[in-house]
Amino acid sequence: MSDVVMARPVLEGAREGVPRGGAAFDGFVRAGTTVEMKAFTGVTGDAGGFAVPREIDAAIDAVLKGISPIRAIANVVKVGTAGYRKLVTTGGTPSGWASETGPRPETATPVFTEIAPPMGELYANPSASQAMLDDAAFDVEEWLAGEIATEFAKAEGAAFVGGSGVNRPKGFLTYPTGPASDATRAFGTLQHLASGAAADFGTNPQERLIDLVQSLRAPYRQGACFVMNAATLARIRKFKTADGAFLWSPGLTAGQPATLLGYPVVEAEDMPDVAANTLPIAFGNFRAGYLVAERTETAILRDPYSNKPFVGFYATKRIGGAVVNSEAIKLMKIAAS
Repeated sequence: MSDVVMARPVLEGAREGVPRGGAAFDGFVRAGTTVEMKAFTGVTGDAGGFAVPREIDAAIDAVLKGISPIRAIANVVKVGTAGYRKLVTTGGTPSGWASETGPRPETATPVFTEIAPPMGELYANPSASQAMLDDAAFDVEEWLAGEIATEFAKAEGAAFVGGSGVNRPKGFLTYPTGPASDATRAFGTLQHLASGAAADFGTNPQERLIDLVQSLRAPYRQGACFVMNAATLARIRKFKTADGAFLWSPGLTAGQPATLLGYPVVEAEDMPDVAANTLPIAFGNFRAGYLVAERTETAILRDPYSNKPFVGFYATKRIGGAVVNSEAIKLMKIAAS
């Protein structure tokens, strides 16, 4: 059998037909974290020695990590530079009535706001010894690519929710919030509704959830969803109406999502737990409200020269994120009022 790895997807800077140990990797995902990994060697057990030279199962079981799914519900765009800008109109074009022969005075023009999603670069720079690459019973390069992709996905998901906007995306929970409605609230400020109690849900929490849904205007409710973590969802699933019916509706058939008040629920483990002054529940149309800007796909460089006998794997991904429509996302705040 040839030692050439066949039919593997090609990464940037790689080509098909590279011998095993070359720069071709087997499928990797887009998404992100800033991660630093120690060098792999066959000298110590937990740093790689467990894989060399014992006969072990070629597939490694990994502990699954919670990856935030905000990317799946947001608007994702590919950009050519880090200077990406988006224009948002914050007011319609006013109109007026006139008789058939009456004068038509000039009307006001729309108002534009420029949105510049804060961008940052995710990177990972692990290395493995050449002996490790040669002797391990599994494909170390493919495994490293998978580990990097998972960590990147975990980190970018956390940034989309709570990122500071400094060298990383700005999370939607870090924007200012206020109780004012869309008609009077400043652009860029998200509306929050109080839960009715200082550190928990108040009385009739199901009515507060209905108010949260109805605070989102009808055009945005098409395609809207709830976002919360598993602990909050466990509590919400126990809420009942006055006649004893659960607010939560399980999917009627396989593959159909469960719903809350008729809207799907997205579990995002980066959302906070229920506590005083937190924002544990979001409801909105994230496709209209949150923008993810990617400059390129994940790039991985293989460097066998700089630190012999180690082979370095330098992975980078440039990504940004920001709220582009503060009317499309509503939040529930744990507060009395």
